Amino acid sequence: MVTQINLGEITVDVVKKDIKNIHLSVYPPAGKVRISAPLRMDLDTIRIFAITKLSWIKSQQKKLREQQRETPREYLDRESHYVWGKRYLLKVLEKDAAPVVELKHNRMILQLRPKTSDERKQEVLDAWYREKLKEAVLPLVAKWEPLMGVKVERFFVQRMKTKWGSCSKISKSIRLNTELTKKPLECLEYIVVHEMVHLLERTHNARFITLMDQFMPKWRFYKDELNRLPVRHEDWAY
Repeated sequence: MVTQINLGEITVDVVKKDIKNIHLSVYPPAGKVRISAPLRMDLDTIRIFAITKLSWIKSQQKKLREQQRETPREYLDRESHYVWGKRYLLKVLEKDAAPVVELKHNRMILQLRPKTSDERKQEVLDAWYREKLKEAVLPLVAKWEPLMGVKVERFFVQRMKTKWGSCSKISKSIRLNTELTKKPLECLEYIVVHEMVHLLERTHNARFITLMDQFMPKWRFYKDELNRLPVRHEDWAY
């Protein structure tokens, strides 16, 4: 059950769960605010917590609303698509054969059967992006495991609307957003390191920041770069 509290012009959705700690999230595209709180926590305490985070909430909302978004995909010739931060112009080829995606110079070749729907075109490209991401993540995890003294038991890649990645310290697994395939490789590496640090420290506290500074001194630069780049057009639903 969702309860709402109002902080001036900001409405906060509150959901109580069987959890130990309170969690605050600001979701794209418009900056919807949501707090997950332990069952035992009363609404007044949650309100006070939200008030202390008001400045951060407003700054996150401003970033989200100002971030550029891709135009809706139409899968037409010369439409711009991105792989590892590089722009490619789409070339759609119709052929009575299995779908193929291939990069040639500055072109992304999308081979499909005649009369393929836009939905199917998106499915083919999304599957290709997922495989590219898996290929890139494996060596990054292998690189950072000995440097950080952690072990990633499993990783998953999937379409995620509100996060670049997530981590489960219990299962020692990480999840990564397939949209990262479109961003520069150093941004992907930043997210991989970020999620792997969560295997050492679950929250974004001072220890987490110290570990990030230790392992990747330029992580703030990569974070800003990732947040500056256009993100996928979505019909957002909560």
